[in-house]
Parts: sequence; C-alpha cells; structure tokens
Amino acid sequence: MASFDADTPGSPAPYEIVRHRPSAALAGSVLRITGYREIARSLIRQTETASLVVPLIISFGAPFAIGLGRAPDDDDRFASFTAGLFGGPVHIRSHGEAHCLQIDFTPPGAYRFFGLPMHLLADRMVPLDDLADADLATFRQALGEARDWPTRFALVERFVGARLARGKAASPAVAWAYESLVATGGGIAIARLADRLDCSRKHLAARFRDEVGAAPKTVARIARFNRATDIAWAEKTSGWADVAAACGYADQAHLVREFNDFAGLTPTAWRAAFG
Repeated sequence: MASFDADTPGSPAPYEIVRHRPSAALAGSVLRITGYREIARSLIRQTETASLVVPLIISFGAPFAIGLGRAPDDDDRFASFTAGLFGGPVHIRSHGEAHCLQIDFTPPGAYRFFGLPMHLLADRMVPLDDLADADLATFRQALGEARDWPTRFALVERFVGARLARGKAASPAVAWAYESLVATGGGIAIARLADRLDCSRKHLAARFRDEVGAAPKTVARIARFNRATDIAWAEKTSGWADVAAACGYADQAHLVREFNDFAGLTPTAWRAAFG
C-alpha cells in the first residue's frame, strides 16, 4: 500500500498509472503488473508500507530515490531494480521524470522467476545490472523499445510466463506454509506449521530464508499487519481496538507497535496518510 504526496496539492495527479491484470498462466506468482509515468515536473513523495511483495521495476526514465526505513539520500538512486521482502516502510522520491513498468511477484513466484536464494534480495535494493542476467537485460531492452503499454504488457506475459514455466518452484512444504500464513492473516502458529510438516521451527526458518526471504514469524507479522490495514481501509470496524481484536493482536498497544514498525506511523497517522 502506498501514499502519494506531490508538492502541488490540489492540482491533478502528476502521474499516470495503467494496470494490467495478470493472466491465469501467472496466477500465484504475479500479483500485479503496472505501468507508471510521471507527467508533470514536481517533487513526488511516495511511502510504501511493508508487504509480501517482491517488485521488479524496469525503468524507461529517470531513477527513483529510495530509502528503506528512512528518507533517501542523494546516493540512493535506482532505475531498473528488484527488492526482496523488507519489514518496514519504503520512502520514494522522484521529480516528475520517472517512467517504468512494475511487476509485483509473490515471494514464491520471485523465487521461481529469479532462480536465486531469496535472502540475497531481502532488505536491500538490487539493481538489475548486479544480477548479471542476460535474459533480463534483453527483456529490459525489448520493453524500452516497445511503443505502448499493451505491447509492453504482452511482452511481460510472454517472458515472465516462459521463465516461470522453466523455473524451479518453491518446495511444496514451504509453499503450503507460506500460503497458510497469508490465508490466515498470520493467525496460524509457527509451531503448528512445523508440526504439520514434521520438521523443527529452525529447519522451517532456514527453508523460508532461502525460498521466501524472511523467517515465518516475519511473514506472519506482515500478513497480520496487511490484514489490519485491509480492515481499516474498508472501515469494517468502529475503532482501532476492534481492528486489533479482529486481527489477533494482544491489545491495541500491540497493534500500534506493529504499525510503527511496518508503516513508520501510528494507526491514526496511517489513516490520515493513506485513507
């Protein structure tokens, strides 16, 4: 979930967003495919809260300034990149010249697509050039040469679909445990998952580190936080104590601590920024 803030409040949005629904061939691996282009010269600030998404960004314009858990510095500039799971807010700045395509993978989908241990991508920004992946470099060039979004989206469907088809899938045990955590909003105990898989919690954590990029407990916390923001966004409850209870937090103070960790804001400040 992201909030946007431009330095010309009240004016039309200084960017355009075009969304493409992933085909059935990408289901379970790709959550969203989005085109983004800034159309006005102004400072644009974005903040993204912690999520279970591994983005791949292909840039056609100026780089973004991005800071993990802090405001970006002048040296924190990234054009085409990916980033693994990060348990905190991500702060993004641009100046009206960014233009990119973003593919949002699930962690198991990213593991299959990149063919890398996911801990190598976690808690960091990884420029695509650092991956030394010739196929990705060719894909990036083809997208840059495409004239419109429909052509780019078609290229994404073909390239990502083919790469997923030949990639190594996450192990059935990790895939099941991950999906269980997401489906329950982090409500299932890690010990119960380990018991069901007949393995130790330590072994399960090691498998998650390689195939997801974060420990099961971290995944559970982010899944619970995402559920809390979904409920609050939909205004299904009358207050934060109700949200805390619905999501299984010990109390409202527990929910506040998690919002501070994953959004960098109190729940009330989060609602003001994102609501």
